[in-house]
Amino acid sequence: MAGSSAPGPTGSDTNAPVIDPGTSARAATPPPGPVGTSPGSTAPAAEVLDAEIEALDLAATARTAAYALKKAHPAVKFTSGRRDKQDQARAMASNVVKNRKWIEATYKDSPLRKKLQDWVDNNPDKKTQADIQAGLSSVFDSVGDDELGKFSKHLSGMAFDVQPVTQDADAIKKTIRGLAGLDLFLEMEGGLERWHAQF
Repeated sequence: MAGSSAPGPTGSDTNAPVIDPGTSARAATPPPGPVGTSPGSTAPAAEVLDAEIEALDLAATARTAAYALKKAHPAVKFTSGRRDKQDQARAMASNVVKNRKWIEATYKDSPLRKKLQDWVDNNPDKKTQADIQAGLSSVFDSVGDDELGKFSKHLSGMAFDVQPVTQDADAIKKTIRGLAGLDLFLEMEGGLERWHAQF
């Protein structure tokens, strides 16, 4: 056809307005990536972390179980997770103040349990939580890591405690008993109400 020209590439209309370079992006825009990833990343979106659970410093199996429990029961409150020797002595001392035979009534028979209970029995004048904690801590300091690890799963991050409640108690306990990797669930420890899950 006279007066016509071959069509150019799509979008190359010669009558299109010229864009002022001052309105162009200053940096190249990266190509879009999958939802939930940063540009150029192939990793899936990061998991949503729960600060309360992360503060427990649990080992992998117990951590996964804690997240499963919180997902099923968002109102659940964790009261304890991994403990060092001082934390363990403090937690035990708070119970020994209420029951001088609490250690013997709570833990499986072992050389370390005997040493700890013997310390309590041999120090009847030590009645405050601080004094008992110091004594129990001295016993923990006298044994090796292997013996400590066998004594309490809290010391290895393989246990957590949950605040006992009355509302939805049966449902929460049922969920705990069904957690993957659960080794033991206690509702009472040494005659005191404590919800303890270990893996």
